[in-house]
Amino acid sequence: MKKNETFQYGLDHLTPTIALAIADGRCRGLLNDAARRRIESSRQRVAELASGDGPVYGINTGFGPLCTTRISPADTRTLQRNLLMSHASGMGETISPRLAKLMLILKAHALCRGHSGVAVATVERIIWHIENDIIPLVPSHGSVGASGDLAPLSHLFLPLIGLGHVQSGSEVRPTAMVLAEKHLEPIHLGPKEGLALINGTQFITAHAALAVLRLQQCLDQADIAGAMSLEALSGSNRPFLAELHCLRPHPGVQRVARRLTVLLQGSQMVASHAGCSRVQDAYSLRCMPQVHGASRQAWSHLQDAVDVELNAVTDNPVILDNGEAVSGGNFHGQPLALPLDYAALAASELGNISDRRIFLMLHGNDQGLPKLLLANTGLQSGFMISQYTSAALACENKTLCFPASADSIPTSLGQEDHVSMGSISARKLHRILDNLERILAVEFTCAAQGMDFRRPLRSTTILEAVHACIRGEIVHADGDRVFAEDLARAERLVHDGLLLESARRSAAEKGLDWESDETENQAIQA
Repeated sequence: MKKNETFQYGLDHLTPTIALAIADGRCRGLLNDAARRRIESSRQRVAELASGDGPVYGINTGFGPLCTTRISPADTRTLQRNLLMSHASGMGETISPRLAKLMLILKAHALCRGHSGVAVATVERIIWHIENDIIPLVPSHGSVGASGDLAPLSHLFLPLIGLGHVQSGSEVRPTAMVLAEKHLEPIHLGPKEGLALINGTQFITAHAALAVLRLQQCLDQADIAGAMSLEALSGSNRPFLAELHCLRPHPGVQRVARRLTVLLQGSQMVASHAGCSRVQDAYSLRCMPQVHGASRQAWSHLQDAVDVELNAVTDNPVILDNGEAVSGGNFHGQPLALPLDYAALAASELGNISDRRIFLMLHGNDQGLPKLLLANTGLQSGFMISQYTSAALACENKTLCFPASADSIPTSLGQEDHVSMGSISARKLHRILDNLERILAVEFTCAAQGMDFRRPLRSTTILEAVHACIRGEIVHADGDRVFAEDLARAERLVHDGLLLESARRSAAEKGLDWESDETENQAIQA
């Protein structure tokens, strides 16, 4: 997004990119008059229900197993405050301020849809926290991903009632102290407001939205790393022919095959061994379209689910347009939990096949690639232990692939007898992505070293640009050194997307959009 663009809460369509742009200050979220009218209309309806004779869950009754306990109009404010305090029972390390800010953004957008019955002033205070970067501290453990992310959302909104702690910059302070300095009073929650704040999937969805962008970046970089490894290993590009993949037309597989074709098209390194006697390459080279492509399709499934969830109303009860209050299960995290677990497996597999390519490069081959990627070994171990590291990371990722959504533990005295555990799915996906970025960093380091042994032959414009980006940070290894320093630099390049940026920049200079299906098809046909 361009800097200083705006987004209208409750009205515009939210995407992971836009949500991150708001969180990072590149886009401003606005509360306009149309959204205000929606919010006020549902708030008035809740006020009517709260003072009525009929029981309405969470509005004039207790919560969860206490849903049959009637609450008098005079006690509704106390009920909402007690709800936030009692449900703020999370534990463990706090999530990053960026993730907590994303949660605030997602909740503001959901409340502005006008189906939750909160006051405009409550939404305005949430937006104040976003715009002033005064971010609540949220523990990472406590949600079972069913009746909403109750514990983390309760911590997120304790500051609205003057409790909890907030972080501004690097400083963590009690909320009450910050509000006093800003001459602000705590919010006095009305009927249903506390429930509307803590019911919802914003903890899961914030993690999922960030994971969509991180996994997409890893997928793009895995294709580049794989192409560079193929160059280092003098592999063939024939397994990526469009005619082959038309016979088994999985969209993700075809897309990766097209990308690899464009990335390798016109390479002197590929041309140099066109007539060699090798019949076929190892699976980790020739099956990149099938493996990377399957992971792409898992990512696409997660992206679709996140797109829906970012723009959904997930609290309970929901106030319909006709004024009816319906107690349902929109807060249940299963629609995200399953795609998150699927994406975890997909990310782990990207790391698994990347480690196999690293292993191949250390073997050396009859095309002149030396063992352990050093010209002279014996007294020197070269990149041997770098592959140990990638193997350890790949193994750890496999242990994290057990689907959290396969489990369910009854809570709330049995009222919540099936839970999604989607919050756990979301958190462990990010651990897998951390490890995947490190594995790709090892592969990029080794692939750049391997390509050096193919000189004076040149690769393609895009791959040479990525190689140059790596060499701008990590010099060719003529002998042993502390390789951890090289790998740390490579990890930063991968995590920050700098290698991907160099690929895109070089492609743009040549007028080739290698990420576009249409352009890739044209290049293949040419």
